[in-house]
Amino acid sequence: MTARLLLATANPKKLLELQRILDRSLGSGGVELVGLGDFPGYPEVPETGLTFGENALIKAREGASRTGLPTVADDSGLSVDALNGMPGVFSARWSGGGDDNANLDLVLAQIGDVADEHRGCAFVCAAALVLPNGREHLVEGRQRGQILRSRRGTGGFGYDPVFLGDGQSRTNAELSPAEKDAISHRGQAFRALSKVIAKELPR
Repeated sequence: MTARLLLATANPKKLLELQRILDRSLGSGGVELVGLGDFPGYPEVPETGLTFGENALIKAREGASRTGLPTVADDSGLSVDALNGMPGVFSARWSGGGDDNANLDLVLAQIGDVADEHRGCAFVCAAALVLPNGREHLVEGRQRGQILRSRRGTGGFGYDPVFLGDGQSRTNAELSPAEKDAISHRGQAFRALSKVIAKELPR
């Protein structure tokens, strides 16, 4: 019997990303992944935490409570050294809304006069699993890199077009999905969490 797992997001790209990683870790068909789009009327959960981990747990707890399903949630974002770690937990709404291009443009403008050697940053992802019985697990993934001065690539989403990972010659937006999963912050976090899922979810 295939276990059902809720990913507490309405973002179809995140659903595909986690499904790819789970399939590689657990085998295809090991887990049936559903998203918030499968639950009409599911309310938006305010992300009131001050850290990625707090926000991931808030969303995962809400999902497990409302649906009775084991729930995975993540909170991730960009931490720019020259901005003292910001946008951080505000990455998705840094420009005041939820527009990726506007967020990216604002970060580029804010560090426009920063020298190349000081444009270091990190993508950070905290991923949580909360079970209906109350057990909780939290892991973190981190990818260091630097912010380029202009966009490169059309893949990925968010800040991927200006993020050049350490040791990489292509931005995250220039990588194939499999290449990105292998090194990204979310790939790291979800691979770590998939080991926990394999133990916690009977199949």
